[in-house]
Amino acid sequence: MELKTKLTVVVVALLFPATLFAAPSPMQEGLWEINTTMKMRGMSYEMPPTKVTHCYTKEEINDNKKVVPQQKGDCKVTDMKYSGNKMSWKMVCTGKNKSKGEGEMVFKGATAYEGSMKMETQGMLMTSKYKAKRIGDCK
Repeated sequence: MELKTKLTVVVVALLFPATLFAAPSPMQEGLWEINTTMKMRGMSYEMPPTKVTHCYTKEEINDNKKVVPQQKGDCKVTDMKYSGNKMSWKMVCTGKNKSKGEGEMVFKGATAYEGSMKMETQGMLMTSKYKAKRIGDCK
């Protein structure tokens, strides 16, 4: 293989992961309904499911870290990876509610996604599962 061809292959290989990270989510902007269930290890009962709506703007969709379910406190998304229709990440929260965890989202086209996230805080493990769908335009 010529030196020029080898260099091209190396450059493309190095840029490919950066392209995956920088890719915007396939989500369509608009009003989304997000259903979440949570379980905490050691609890004898399940927490009731929650349903919220959120207006995802074009700016949020173009910044994958803003699509990730947010936690209370000073949290930072790290190690975000995007491959095909799946996005995964790690999260570290500092301050009063120190915690760490990881999560993933699987996009079902532009109008739905499913995912899960595990967070550990003060020795307790909380697992969240969520399903979301676009329900219309933002008001």
